[in-house]
Amino acid sequence: MYEVYFSRTFDRNLKKIVKNNPKLKIKLRHQIELLSTNPKHPSLRLHKLSGENNWSISITSDIRIIFTIEENRILFNRIGSHDEVY
Repeated sequence: MYEVYFSRTFDRNLKKIVKNNPKLKIKLRHQIELLSTNPKHPSLRLHKLSGENNWSISITSDIRIIFTIEENRILFNRIGSHDEVY
């Protein structure tokens, strides 16, 4: 099981996204819990990004989370649409 941390940028972007779509909060919470317990679950569509130690998971067909993994910690860096985070 991983410890989960959120960057300030992630928190700000999350508030904007949830404000526009409150139902997304439930899906988001589910995907974060799933990542912390079973990162290889297929519904996450987990993949490593080129370059740095960044990874991506899908929340919906368009919403993505970019994060880093270090030992047993996950740091969520960005959340937004595909075009916003890549």
